[in-house]
Amino acid sequence: MSSKHDPNQNHLLAALLDAEFDRLAPHLELLPLLLGDVLSESGDKLHHLYFPTTAIVSLHYLLENGGSSEIAGVGNEGVLGVSVFMGGDSTPSRAVVQTRGHAYRLPAAILMEEFNRGGHVMRLLLRYTQALLTQMSQTAVCNRHHSVEQQLCRWLLLTLDRLPSNELTMTQELIANMLGVRREGVTEAAGRLQGYGYISYRRGHITVLDRAGLEDDVCECYAVVKKEFGRLLSDVRHRQGNIG
Repeated sequence: MSSKHDPNQNHLLAALLDAEFDRLAPHLELLPLLLGDVLSESGDKLHHLYFPTTAIVSLHYLLENGGSSEIAGVGNEGVLGVSVFMGGDSTPSRAVVQTRGHAYRLPAAILMEEFNRGGHVMRLLLRYTQALLTQMSQTAVCNRHHSVEQQLCRWLLLTLDRLPSNELTMTQELIANMLGVRREGVTEAAGRLQGYGYISYRRGHITVLDRAGLEDDVCECYAVVKKEFGRLLSDVRHRQGNIG
């Protein structure tokens, strides 16, 4: 494994006990993930799990008319493929790379061996799954009840939480697909946020200039998700001082 990349950049891998990590480490495969890469389609049987370090993966639900909407995102806080250890093998969502970067891929069979031991790994993954379900349910509430501007603020803040910088590469068309709204709505909302001085947007690049401003403008959904992840995984951060 390259010294530039470290599995401990992923919060869940960093939380494993030494013996647990030693059993998984030989099977972890570092992969570059490019923007738009599809890691799994709706209904696919999952043979691998992905632990992002610098990449962010978006889970989409695809409609019969071709439309789509993001139901959750997975970054360095979690793992893609919870259906493997929840007993479902597949999900109705599509997993596509939202932000390019790297992730560690692990064969599903190896993860299941560790999960079936019970104990720490099982509890950690189940608690992460509960936090992920909170994110999914809150996304549904937000998309139904809050303005596009508030949804965009939520999406920007959740993305920033998973990145080491304040710069994002993302077109308005892709953001519209994430939020399940018309592109014109995203253009208007992004224009307002730029007018407030919160962001700078140019040719698919977004720079957050005033995070506090976004936090003032966002709906309560962002805080609900952030608080739940913190509550369920607080001792993970406590045990691993290099993440948080």
